[in-house]
Amino acid sequence: QVRLVESGGGLVQAGGSLRLSCAASGRSFDKYSIGWFRQAPGKERELVARIRWGGDRTYYADSVKGRFTIFRDNTKNTVWLQMNSLKPEDTAVYYCAAPSHIWSEPLKEGLFDSWGRGTQVTVSS
Repeated sequence: QVRLVESGGGLVQAGGSLRLSCAASGRSFDKYSIGWFRQAPGKERELVARIRWGGDRTYYADSVKGRFTIFRDNTKNTVWLQMNSLKPEDTAVYYCAAPSHIWSEPLKEGLFDSWGRGTQVTVSS
């Protein structure tokens, strides 16, 4: 299992940028896709971006395409989420997560079983 810790959240004005980090420990980090999810108050948790184990393929939700970039460095056991042109509707707790199985690229929340504790992102208008 992979242990994950998020950092980098905070308060930013609309149009601003933040970079979130997800630091991993445990074996085989380089065999796992990593996803970034978010959950806004009163809403379900949603997948916003995911990166394949080798960093050679990414997925983005339509709501963040062109504004968010996910990337990783397996030598540092870290995945980042660069968020630009932030909007008030991006306000949420952001979580990174690893799936149950190595070499998999799931989209459904239920297929991820290692989660960080989350980091709050607040975008003011």
